[in-house]
Amino acid sequence: MFIAVYRWMVKPGMEDRFVKAWHRGTLSITRIYGSFGSRMHRNEDGSFIGYAQWPSRAAWEVAERNHFKHDDEEAARDFQESLEEHGTLYLMEVLDDLLLHRGKDWP
Repeated sequence: MFIAVYRWMVKPGMEDRFVKAWHRGTLSITRIYGSFGSRMHRNEDGSFIGYAQWPSRAAWEVAERNHFKHDDEEAARDFQESLEEHGTLYLMEVLDDLLLHRGKDWP
């Protein structure tokens, strides 16, 4: 399994728009590219941190080469328009996994 960790700084007042766009975009990316989904976190400095899980680095690279393009154009636009800056913090292979996972009915 492969993990990508991202950091986003969002324009003031656009936080809700960003989170909703991230949610919808992540569902689309999961469906199109076969990721295992993602988690969104709010850091104490106000930035947003996303933790995305992939079946392999190769699967992530396909999505990355396509700039994570997906079919929810409104979500993609809202996501981009709400950003001040963004970047990938870490790309990592999973060695062990003790997280509890949601049931089959997710999302």
